[in-house]
Amino acid sequence: MEEHGASGQNEEEQKESDSTEKQTDAAAAEDASSEVSKAEAGSKAAEETAARYNRLKLFDKVIQKSLNKFIEHASFKVFASMFHPLYKKNVKRMEEIHKQFTEVLQKSIQEDIIKLMEEGKFEARFNELDKLENEAKDNPDPAWRPSGVPEQDFCSFLMPYYQKQEAYMKLELKRIQAENTALAERVRAGRDSIAQTEQRISAAVDEWKATVTEFERVASSLCPAHVFDE
Repeated sequence: MEEHGASGQNEEEQKESDSTEKQTDAAAAEDASSEVSKAEAGSKAAEETAARYNRLKLFDKVIQKSLNKFIEHASFKVFASMFHPLYKKNVKRMEEIHKQFTEVLQKSIQEDIIKLMEEGKFEARFNELDKLENEAKDNPDPAWRPSGVPEQDFCSFLMPYYQKQEAYMKLELKRIQAENTALAERVRAGRDSIAQTEQRISAAVDEWKATVTEFERVASSLCPAHVFDE
């Protein structure tokens, strides 16, 4: 009996040990899976950041190359040919002026480019481009090309928009023309009113003059001038 009880107890302990090991293995597997997911997410974020950085870097490289090429056109030789009398008088001074001119010009252009990038939200546009590119990678369907000719597809895409704009502009034109017609009528009515007022004023002045003349005639007939002379 004692041996049978000891055996049963050993079996229960073995089962508990096996269960504990299984739980430990499951927890370890879950932790490993979580670490792999985090690593994949971090790697994906790093790739997106790198792609965005490369786009910005490429854009900056193109702008810098264009700027350098533009500055090359303002070389000292060209600059000196434009101010040849000053160049002949003092070559060193002309070189200093040209150096200062190119530095100020380059700095001004760079500041304008930076301001343009900030106003145009270039970084946000690059992020949007990244998003579209990632969505295109995950989309198995072919790209939008109904006719296969980009020019025709672009025109067919924009034509409805331009037609809506044309209809809107026609409505606005009709509205403005109606407002102008109503305004012209009000101006004409105002001019007619002014003309009528002028006529009434003129008639009143003429009437007043006639009244004054009649009054002077009556007064002179009632009181002749020779009466006062005597």
